[in-house]
Amino acid sequence: MPFMKLWLGLALLSHAALALAQTPNACTDLPAQAEPGMVLRTERVAADSVRPAGVTAGPLLAAHCRVSGKMAERVGADGKPYHIGFELRLPAQWNGRLLYQGGGGNDGVVRPAVGPQATQGYALNQGFAVVTTDAGHQGPTADFGFDPIARTDNAYNAHDRVAVMAKALVQRYYSKPADKSYFIGCSGGGRQGMMFTQRFPSYFDGVIAMAPAMRVSKGATIAAAWDTQALQAIAPKGADGQPVLSQALSDSDLGLVRQGILQACDAQDGVADGLVSNPAACQFDVRQLQCKGAKTDACLAPQQVGALQKIMGGARNAKGEPLYFGWPWDPGMGHPANDWRLWKLGTASTAQANSRHVFLMQDALQGYFVTPPDRSLSIYTFDFERDPQRMDAHAWIFNTADDAKLSAFQARGGKLLLAHGMADAIFSPYESIDYYQRLQSAHGASTPDFARLFLIPGMGHCAGGAATDSWDGLNALVNWVEKGQAPASILAKGTAVYPNRTRPLCPYPQHAHYQGRGDPEDGANFVCRQP
Repeated sequence: MPFMKLWLGLALLSHAALALAQTPNACTDLPAQAEPGMVLRTERVAADSVRPAGVTAGPLLAAHCRVSGKMAERVGADGKPYHIGFELRLPAQWNGRLLYQGGGGNDGVVRPAVGPQATQGYALNQGFAVVTTDAGHQGPTADFGFDPIARTDNAYNAHDRVAVMAKALVQRYYSKPADKSYFIGCSGGGRQGMMFTQRFPSYFDGVIAMAPAMRVSKGATIAAAWDTQALQAIAPKGADGQPVLSQALSDSDLGLVRQGILQACDAQDGVADGLVSNPAACQFDVRQLQCKGAKTDACLAPQQVGALQKIMGGARNAKGEPLYFGWPWDPGMGHPANDWRLWKLGTASTAQANSRHVFLMQDALQGYFVTPPDRSLSIYTFDFERDPQRMDAHAWIFNTADDAKLSAFQARGGKLLLAHGMADAIFSPYESIDYYQRLQSAHGASTPDFARLFLIPGMGHCAGGAATDSWDGLNALVNWVEKGQAPASILAKGTAVYPNRTRPLCPYPQHAHYQGRGDPEDGANFVCRQP
């Protein structure tokens, strides 16, 4: 009996100690615990009192400690001040997990660390501690490319340091380390996720990399120049005699392309529903839309057909060798809710183009992707024979496409969930398919045990469009990592275009196929089928 009392007493003490270890320390205590060279500011945020900055609707945030900070302050070779900025949010009701929220674009901005991607609501509200960074420079333009350290920080070094810092602060705040660590990012953030699986394979237990910018410097940026030049060549001239890029294809023209693709390919997944869910079976020839005579709203001019063939076939050099991937004929490219126009054509009514390829990709090309930087380099005059060589010096440090053998990440039990919208206008889904196929070549039959690719019909870049683009990849990833439940499918919901629709997202090469019975708006009536 005395032994039993002693055992019970020790058990109660152990339980109390565990509860104490999981009780957050004071938010105000963290600045005093900052490492040398690090500046921390903290703010305790009450439950249901605020939304993330810039968000006016949707859920309010759970109670948390908001930590903002910077480290590695210095003056760059260009004479400008630099630091690595970050934000870490620590929830009052912590689930024992850390989520690293990837960036995007040229970075340079510390976004609210709430975990908004590939999940329902915010990861912060689900109990995740969430961290994000500006990648080591301040400002969204590519001017940081004139400083070599900033280039390295943006490529990988800032992310290494922020991940290590976040894990340390989590351990100090909760008096225990995170049980599991996760990463979610899209576009540039997707590239960051791939970078972690390759260069720092022990940092994260699970990674979601969406539309990863694996070849953005020597690849997608070349494609942006290729597409812009092809469209500029057929654009009608404005009052000043200069081509108006946005008018190379009208909304009506894009609508014709959409309808042509749907007519050729929509029903190959068992139902005509506005989605091409079996892209492997899609055989669409845009020449079928070419006018027999004069251009009308019911057909495309020969030069428009030629430009679309050139774009969708992918950038090539004079020898016909591919410089990037081609693009699938997905009907999302012609839907007004998608961002295909915004990336490739823009909406400007004058020769001053505002397509994202021109104002975003050209900026990165000039400031970051060529070495040395060259602000005179134009996307309109990019030379596909000479200029790609100017990108070699930087491509190795930034791109993540070449390493398709993730042995260290696989050995430590890491799980990789790749996802890509089939109507993405900046990074071709064929690039993600190519990477996954090379993973299969390297890892064989074990590949789906640690890595799976999910293609999302109709979805544009990262989200949106005529698609079922809302999906809970984070929960699927957690179940895969912590319960060993590999995702056989992930249920996705429609938003703006298909608000009452659900569909299963299927692991490549499977696709969602209607079973021929039941409501076709209900994803439960679809199965994942091999092509």
